[in-house]
Amino acid sequence: MPLVEVVVNGRDYQVACDVGQEDRLRELAQMFDKRVQVLASSVGQVGDARLLLMAGLVLSDELSGAIARSAEREREIASLKAKLADGAETLEKAEAGVSELLEQAAVRIESIAARVAAP
Repeated sequence: MPLVEVVVNGRDYQVACDVGQEDRLRELAQMFDKRVQVLASSVGQVGDARLLLMAGLVLSDELSGAIARSAEREREIASLKAKLADGAETLEKAEAGVSELLEQAAVRIESIAARVAAP
């Protein structure tokens, strides 16, 4: 299991990861470090543990919001799919109705044509 060195708030940390995940871990650490730096610039250096806790809570809050928005989108998609299915059923009924009307019209036209053609 490879060890990757990452820097958060100016401190080096060695973190283990799965083979092939080294670059992703570095990318995530850089994203986290940026969040920590923004937070540190607004609240100051309040100690590593507290700063990292605050950054984790901010990210957890954002994740919670993203999960809620995702769940809402899933509900909207399910609702749209149900409406689409209802619409397809309605369309099939309408097509059947139109088909029936066309058949009736064809019978009437043939009847009229037969009367006109008769001497």
